[in-house]
Amino acid sequence: MKNLLEIDGYKATIDYDPEIEMFRGEFIGLNGSADFYASDIEGLKTEAQASLNVFLEMCQEKGIEPKKQFSGRFNVRIPSQLHEQLVTLAQAEHKSLNAFVEEAIEYRITHSN
Repeated sequence: MKNLLEIDGYKATIDYDPEIEMFRGEFIGLNGSADFYASDIEGLKTEAQASLNVFLEMCQEKGIEPKKQFSGRFNVRIPSQLHEQLVTLAQAEHKSLNAFVEEAIEYRITHSN
């Protein structure tokens, strides 16, 4: 995936901040915040590891689970016309709306490069 860095199984998004001429990284999927800055890729990796280590140590001290838990359920609001089109396509393929949407999301994730 674009703009993602993985350190020890934890993922961080990476963006460039032109105002300070540095890359900014922020770990995602955490029960808190851990960010880092650097001017090059090697620096990003070093700073990411340091930031993650501090975050994990804090979690251990406070008895907090570092990663967010996901239920597998979420609500999506879409225009009614789009909803109708989705139901029609799902029914045409003899699938539930949930199965159809799940396949569409999986397709988008696997083809995001």
